[in-house]
Amino acid sequence: MFIDRAIIEVRSGKGGDGAIAFLREKNVPRGGPAGGNGGRGASIYLRASKKVNTLINFRFSKTFIGDDGGKGENKNKYGKYAKDIIVDVPIGTVVFLEKDKTFLGDLNTDGKILRVAKGGRGGRGNSCFKSSTNRAPRIAENGEPGERKRLILELKLLADVGLVGFPSVGKSTLLSVVSAAKPEIADYPFTTIVPNLGVVSLKDGSSFVMADLPGLIEGAHQGKGLGLQFLRHIERCRVIVHLIDLSNTGRDPFEDYRIINNELKAYGFALAKRPQILVASKMDEEGAKERYEILKKQINQEIIPISALLDENIDEVLYRCEELLKTTPEFPLFDEEEQLLDHKVYTLEEEEPYFTIEKINANTWSIGGEKMLKFYRMTNLSTDEGIMVLMSKIRSLRIEDVLENLGAKDGDTIFLDDFQFEYIR
Repeated sequence: MFIDRAIIEVRSGKGGDGAIAFLREKNVPRGGPAGGNGGRGASIYLRASKKVNTLINFRFSKTFIGDDGGKGENKNKYGKYAKDIIVDVPIGTVVFLEKDKTFLGDLNTDGKILRVAKGGRGGRGNSCFKSSTNRAPRIAENGEPGERKRLILELKLLADVGLVGFPSVGKSTLLSVVSAAKPEIADYPFTTIVPNLGVVSLKDGSSFVMADLPGLIEGAHQGKGLGLQFLRHIERCRVIVHLIDLSNTGRDPFEDYRIINNELKAYGFALAKRPQILVASKMDEEGAKERYEILKKQINQEIIPISALLDENIDEVLYRCEELLKTTPEFPLFDEEEQLLDHKVYTLEEEEPYFTIEKINANTWSIGGEKMLKFYRMTNLSTDEGIMVLMSKIRSLRIEDVLENLGAKDGDTIFLDDFQFEYIR
């Protein structure tokens, strides 16, 4: 079964907690702080592999969870680093965030790797907090939380030439004649419901990959018929072979030509700018030559008449494809500037606030904000000194002043994630 779209969830591992410990050994009085750092949590990577052809494996394995890093130990022992998870996907897979469709990466070459969830760093042990004024700190960090994301995986086939046209115009027949591919061929609409690839070898020894793609209809760019399932696979094609059926179907060949080009233009991704070879198919049918002469006058550009049944002008189409491939560069799916960096960049105007405050009810408030929650979750509250670190942070951010301005009163309950305290001025 050919599956070309899947949604998965990835969860990287949390970093290991730093340790609070002191060195106690014979003949080593006052050994001092010796709590080691935690290990890094597992990151999750996607890797393009030629051993995988479709996304069918992700119909059942939809969640990938990385292990947490090991905790720090006494005698300054570091926690164990968790082993990263590498998930193989087909070459040509494009990755997006499900939430806002942000583009993350294009795995278009064998072995290319993309990190989709970064493992949390290990928390620092108390030996890292030793100073001239605090020689026996009872402070440590918890490990950094891992990342949790839902991703859209879309497979866009790596074909050089794409065959387009209405259903049953002869695309599958042409592919079967010029390559070893064996697509299903029948005289009814949408015989081809999944893309078929074939390697075309020319007499001069050159070769290229041709794709027979599901037929288009009007409105395909909006998802009608098999439109979107087809269009995503033509995005990588450098040359388009547009087949127009000249048999007696009852349809107007010129209208078919116009509709297909409008669909390519409406879909975007510069499909309308790709070099296009017009091919009049089924020229062996009765009345095809007359319809061909009329179509040439309507379009006023070169149209190659072919008959797959009689093997007429097939080589001319193939060598025309080869000629265009030599001079046509690859069309990037996304501009380099659109690709997500390893870190997010904010301008001065849009920089995220360190914390937010939300009123839950008359006497309850909630402190949020990604940065504040991260600081809280990495603060070890198992000791009095750890709690003092958190309260000092709250005071330094002047959160109490903000609460007062918002109308908080003595005795109100304040929540910071799962930590609760009473507001007192």
